[in-house]
Amino acid sequence: MEENTNVNEAAEETVGFKETKILSFGELLVGIEFNPSNDDKVAKVKSLMAEVANIMLESYEENGKSPIKSLLFDHAVGELVSAQMAAVKVVTFKN
Repeated sequence: MEENTNVNEAAEETVGFKETKILSFGELLVGIEFNPSNDDKVAKVKSLMAEVANIMLESYEENGKSPIKSLLFDHAVGELVSAQMAAVKVVTFKN
């Protein structure tokens, strides 16, 4: 088994292969991987908002979808994205 691990590691280094994480709905929505300044506060805001988005999606998919539920979900997702962007702006604002 150890030999296979070394072969896989060597193959990854040779080909330049890097394992990619499959992002959740919320992580995709907030752009969790985009944080060019590597700011811990930005990462925390995005992580929390991604969690909220995932909770909303889970709730939305439960017990069937209705037109009203769809409208509420769509509106809440838009508001969440706006709130996330505004929160990131606040934590990164420089005078």
